[in-house]
Amino acid sequence: LRGEVRDAGLRLAGEGEPAAGAAEPVRAVLVGYDDQFTFAKLAQACGYLRDPHYFIFSLLPSPPGTGSLTAAVETASGRKALVVGKPNTYMFDCIVERFGVDPSRTLMVGDRLETDILFGKNCGLSTILTLTGVSRLEEAQAYMASDSAAAKDLVPNYYVDSIADLIPGLDE
Repeated sequence: LRGEVRDAGLRLAGEGEPAAGAAEPVRAVLVGYDDQFTFAKLAQACGYLRDPHYFIFSLLPSPPGTGSLTAAVETASGRKALVVGKPNTYMFDCIVERFGVDPSRTLMVGDRLETDILFGKNCGLSTILTLTGVSRLEEAQAYMASDSAAAKDLVPNYYVDSIADLIPGLDE
């Protein structure tokens, strides 16, 4: 994410102040995973967010990573973040609009039920859980056995042991 932000010509917190008049003013605070998150960055974000015209965006609402950092900024600033990352559909809506992607012909592959698979379901996509990451098959099976409609949204359409298992099917 840092590289993407820099490539877009934007400045990251903690990387120094721009020269006078050298950059556009801050208009938003984007909270993403930052393994170098500090109180100074939190204070800087809150300073910007004192102005009600600034927005706060978060990529991921759940702990332990970005969700915890988002909670810190929300608590310290008294502002609520707009979540634009998974499982929110915002990113996919932008992709559909810009590139004309057909959700019925799109497959979401991910390793986490609560973000990747839920994102796919929220966007109307078929989903594949890869078992080399965060979530385990037993979790998906427990959600499938649940009476909760919300739990059913966390059940993938398919699963594979590894994303490498998909490679042979790409030739078809």
